[in-house]
Amino acid sequence: MGVLYNFKVSIEEKIKTDKLDLVEVRGQMGLRTGRLLSLISPATPDDAVVIAKFRQAAKDLLNLSL
Repeated sequence: MGVLYNFKVSIEEKIKTDKLDLVEVRGQMGLRTGRLLSLISPATPDDAVVIAKFRQAAKDLLNLSL
């Protein structure tokens, strides 16, 4: 499993524990990163630019440090 997949799991856990709207948050993440969380799988290759975008989006939207 790659970094992006681990980020996906962490983000989805945060959404669940904070009882946030899954569709809304995932949509916002997609708009900010250019990638849909639902399309990230364990086989998704890591990309430094996308990783940086997910880190920033998670911090901004969820106050989550990845």
